[in-house]
This record gives sequence, structure tokens and C-alpha cells, in this order.
Amino acid sequence: MSRLQQTDGLTEEQTELIKLVREFVDEQIIPVATELEHKDEYPQAIVDGMKEMGIFGLMIPEEYGGLGESLLTYALCVEEIARGWMSVSGIINTHFIVAYMVLQHGTEEQKQHYLPKMATGEIRGAFSMSEPGCGSDVSAIKTKAVKGDDGGWTINGQKMWLTNGGSANLVAVLVKTDTGVDSVYRNMTTFLIDKESGFGETAQGVTVPGKIDKMGYKGVDTTELVFDGHRTTDAQILGGEPGKGFYQMMDGVEVGRVNVAARGCGVARRAFELGVSYAQQRETFGKKIVDHQAVLFRLADMAVKVEAAHEMMVKAARKKDSGERNDLEAGMAKYLASEYCSQVVEDSFRIHGGYGYSKEYEIERLYREAPMLLIGEGTADIQRMIIGRRLVEDYKLKS
Repeated sequence: MSRLQQTDGLTEEQTELIKLVREFVDEQIIPVATELEHKDEYPQAIVDGMKEMGIFGLMIPEEYGGLGESLLTYALCVEEIARGWMSVSGIINTHFIVAYMVLQHGTEEQKQHYLPKMATGEIRGAFSMSEPGCGSDVSAIKTKAVKGDDGGWTINGQKMWLTNGGSANLVAVLVKTDTGVDSVYRNMTTFLIDKESGFGETAQGVTVPGKIDKMGYKGVDTTELVFDGHRTTDAQILGGEPGKGFYQMMDGVEVGRVNVAARGCGVARRAFELGVSYAQQRETFGKKIVDHQAVLFRLADMAVKVEAAHEMMVKAARKKDSGERNDLEAGMAKYLASEYCSQVVEDSFRIHGGYGYSKEYEIERLYREAPMLLIGEGTADIQRMIIGRRLVEDYKLKS
């Protein structure tokens, strides 16, 4: 067991669970990840294995059929899964965010209906904020729900970048609603949309056109979502009350950022493992390349970044678990872990030399996957804005 990414203060149960996930990754994910990724094939066997382990219900309370674990435990499991294949951790992440939102903001009826089936993976979640023309500017969304005279709602619009958009059968969707207030953020509502898994028309007025072809992050399906006169009711509003959607989504994204940080930690550790292993095998100028000072220094820098990102991710998760506000820590963790992940992957790529460019070597896959973490759950620049604003709040000058 490496000295890197060790976490102090874990219980015996946490330690055993993480060990179990690590063994699953080593035995069931790493041996097949590159082949499945090159085929852009959905990892159904891996998903089925995670269902059996209870991974889909990690943070869902025991009263709803889950394991009732902490955000820290969940993040450490995600770190291990991402080390094996980042796409698999993405399948978990969006599901986890929707389950968290239902648990924190849903009505009791919504919790009773969705959470037990989400814990087993029977119901799989996706969430949707972004649209083709707005990106990080959530306030600019155009998808709208209009309430009719009969009390029902009709949704029209187009959403973008849904991870699990095809495989999920429950989507939490942020739309505009006219609640009669001045704030654009209080005129947004989250609807829970039930649909069939797959592509095409998956529910009345709901179409998933197909998978978006991506540079990396393959295997997991990323899609658009088109609403054309979809009819729904007040019962499908998260929490039962319109106008709270933006704040519900931001709460979900906040824990999602801890998840993305964990993914960055996992991918970076795998890149380091590949780099340090290759450096001890490859020879140049009559000696192993690990014996060249330039390569040794590069490995040292990589290890420091792997360790630093992990520690910041752990701090952000523990702060959220304590019930404290953690937007600053989550933003810092996501920003640092994604940036460091990209740098560590590139350093490992450089250590591999020309072979790093070959699809026969695992680092080639990581090199295409790492950039997604710079964008997902808020770009690096968005994180810097969040961090800067929170710091100014803390260090505001007294008049």
C-alpha cells in the first residue's frame, strides 16, 4: 500500500469499505477499462458489480435502504473508482447528486418514492442545469415551465451535457418558472422528470437525441435533453414549492465539486503509478530513466501534487459532513485537484515519451480524460470567482 493519499482518523468500517472498493477496482475495472474506453462501450458489468456492493446507496440513509455513509467515505470510494476509470466515477457522481438533492430538499413522499430504489440502483439519476447557449451562466437558461389553468405544468426547451442522460430514468432539471419575484434566481424551479432509459422519446414530450461524441470520458453517455410540451405536476417539483430550484442545484453541485476533486485525486494517483512504474523499467543512456535526476525530480513534483490535492479534498468533505458551509473549501479542492491532475497526467505522459502517445499504453487514455475535470461542475475560472468572493467576505475591511 502506497504512502500517498492515506487518510487519518478513519473508522474500521470506513477502512474496510475503501479496501473492498480498491480490490474491486484492481480486479474488475483496471483490466478492462482501456478496452471498453476505446470502444466507447458502457461498462454494464462494472455497474452491476457496484450495485451489488451498494455503491449507489452509499450516502442514502439506512431508513431508505442505503448504507448511510458520510461524504468523506463516499469521496474516498470515488477516488479509488476514478483511479480505475474516471468514466465509472461519473456514472456514480450524477446519481449521487440527485439522491443528495432529494434527501436534502425533497418532500417526504418524494424521499419514500425515489430513495429506496436509488439505493439499489433500480432508479438511476442524472441532473441538468446547462443549456447549449449558456454554459456556466446558469441564470441565462431558457428552458421554461409554464403553469396552466388546470394546475399542471408544461415544459419546453433544450438542455445540454447530461452525464447519464441516456441510462438514467430520473432527471433533476432546472427550468425557469414565473413566480412573480424580481430575482432571476428565485424564478427557477427543479423538476423531477421520470423517463425510460435509452434514446429517442423516453417520456411524453421528453427526447434524448443520442450520445455526444467526446474526446475522452467515454463509456459513460453524455447527452442533450429536449422538452417539447412535456406535461407534469406540482408533485414533481423538488420540495413541492416552485422558486427554490437554483439554491437546490447549487447545494447539489457543492457536494458534486468534492466528488470531482476526488476524481482528480484518483486519476492523478493512477498517472503517478504508471509514471513511476515505467521509469523503473525503461532504460536510456545505459541506466533506468528513474536514475536520471530530471525524471526523479518530475516524479517528486507529481507525488507532492497527488498528496496535496488529496488532503484538500478530505478537508472539504469533512467540513460538509460537520454541517458547516464548505463552498470555499469545495471550490479550492475542485480547483486544485483538477489543475494538479492535469499536470500530473502530463508529467506521466512525458515520462512515457513516445509510448505515451500510443493507445497501447494506459496513460494515453488518462491524457484525454483529465481535461474534463477542468470543466465539469464549474470551470477553473468559476472556482476562482467563488474562492475570491468568499475570501473577500472573510477578510472584509471594517469601516
